[in-house]
Formats: sequence, structure tokens, C-alpha cells
Amino acid sequence: MSRSVRTRPEGSGRGLSEAYDTALLDLDGVVYAGGKAIAHAVDSLTTAHAGGMRLAYVTNNALRTPDAVAEHLTELGIPTGADDVITSAQAVARLIAEQVPSGARVLVIGGDGLRVALRERGLEPVESAEDDPAAVVQGFGGPELPWGRFAEACYAISRGVPWYASNTDLTIPGARGIAPGNGAAVEVVRIATGADPQVAGKPLPPMHRETILRTGAQRPLVVGDRLDTDIEGAFNGEVDSLLVLTGVTDGARLLAAQPRHRPTYVDADLRGLLTGQPEVTGEGDGSGGFRCGGWKATAGEERLELEGDGAALDGLRALCAAAWTAGGEAGCELDSGKALARLGL
Repeated sequence: MSRSVRTRPEGSGRGLSEAYDTALLDLDGVVYAGGKAIAHAVDSLTTAHAGGMRLAYVTNNALRTPDAVAEHLTELGIPTGADDVITSAQAVARLIAEQVPSGARVLVIGGDGLRVALRERGLEPVESAEDDPAAVVQGFGGPELPWGRFAEACYAISRGVPWYASNTDLTIPGARGIAPGNGAAVEVVRIATGADPQVAGKPLPPMHRETILRTGAQRPLVVGDRLDTDIEGAFNGEVDSLLVLTGVTDGARLLAAQPRHRPTYVDADLRGLLTGQPEVTGEGDGSGGFRCGGWKATAGEERLELEGDGAALDGLRALCAAAWTAGGEAGCELDSGKALARLGL
């Protein structure tokens, strides 16, 4: 697929909640972390929804059911129904149902989210490789998932049973920091078996397809904190994206991003849904650099340079333009430490 290489974050004269009909929101690191709402998330989402924007919550975490996620969001102060939640468990269940007979048994390595999604597709969850499964599905099972579940998956996969994974996020944010995600667990089984799973979750097409089928979005905006899932998923789906800096992505990763990981918009948190986005100007011809707000960013021979003053996010947007232009399709390798330190990032 041929696409132009994004060289700067875009501006928007309107609030993003007005410019797009549906926000496809990641959860962990965007709406909440460790079960608690992230600052400004509840008020921002409430205001966006009141203004007419549909809110759909799209998560690679396959542990909880849509009902449980909706209940949690409602408790946080964001009234949500199960139909507003799309999980990688649902995406992988549809993928499996398209490839195995109706009513087939599926060995589950994970939590209730997978079991509910499989039953929704007319498949029968089972717990043992001895249950003659037609497929193995692996999703995030939480910190208490027994090690023996990985062995059970290996027994079935080694016999030739096809293997599916809800997602391959290596990490998941929590209240105490960053913890191993389903991708880390998938690697355990991959190392033991030498096999590779079919993966459904972000950034791959099955998840985007599931989301569009369930929401009917016409002008969707993907909102996330991860470059390699949320933003790449938007890139693969050819839709716009907003990166918020409340999760795992920091300024250095953003500046070094390759084209598939470059968001359309960048903001500190979900308040970015309600505001216009400032324009980044300049041509990057080596003379004037790129400007946003009171900042000017240029790409030197060894490092990114920043001068001026103003809002830190404007400085970061200007730096993105300088870095992405200099890096082209390969990504920028210039030192960004001094410039980011000046912004407090």
C-alpha cells in the first residue's frame, strides 16, 4: 500500500470531537491506569459525548468481558454499555470462527473475556489439550494465570493444533508501573514450540475490522498511547489518530518513530479531544526550521535543536516535524535529549 510519509503532526481548526464522529479509544494508559481514571479523562469524555461524538472503547486486553469493562467505566463516571466495548477477544473469536467448524472446541489460555467471546461465535471453550480442541487461543490472563496453562497450550500446538493470539503487546501499564503483557506470555509458548500464532489484535487488520463492524464509524479517530498498536493500527486502517502521552510512549520514542508509528495529532491527555490542534509551519529547508506556538525546531548534524518559549506540547510538535522530516522512512536517529529536557519531557 503506497502512502505519503507523514512529516509533521497536523493542525485542526475545530475540536477533534467535532471533526470526527467516533473516538476509538484505547483503555489502559488512555482512560485509566491500574483501574483508576487518568486525570481529565472522565470530564473530557463526558464533554465529547455530550457534543455528539460516539465513544467506543477498543482494547487489546482480552481478560475482561465487555460487560465488565462497561461496568468499570460506568463506575469511573463514564456511562458505558457493553456494546460500546470492543476487545481483542472478540476479534480473535471471529477470526477463529471463520477457520474452524461451527461448535468446535477451542483451548483457552486466558480469562473470561476469551470464553465469552468464543461462545458468542458458537464455539466451545475447553481447558485441556486432551479435550480434542480444533484451535488454541491465548489472551492476557492477568498476573495470577498459572504457568501450567502455557504448558497446556504447548501440548496442543506441538500436536499440530492451530494457535491464535488475541494480541502481542509485550507490556501493560498498571498502578505500580509497567508489567508483562500478553505478548510476553506468547513469547513463552513461541520459544517452547517454535510455532507462530495468528494474531487478531491491534495493530493488525482483524481488530480494525471488528471495530468498524461493531461501531459503524464513518469518520473514526483512533485514540491511544502506544505507537506499535494504537497508532500503527490506525495507519493500517488508513484512519487518523491522536496520541496521548499518559501511557507508555514518551517524547524520545515519538521523535524516533517510523512512518507507521506517527500519529496525526499529539496531545498531553484526553483534553485533546475537545480542542483544536495548533498548526506546525515551516519547510525544513535548513534555514527557518519548523515552528509551533513560540517554538522553533531544527535538525542539526548530530542533534535536534530547539529555541523559543511557550507550551511544552507545542515544542514537542515542532520537534516531531523536524525529526520526522530528517528521519524520512527510516526514523530519526538524532539526539533529542537536550531538546526534550528543555520542555520538561
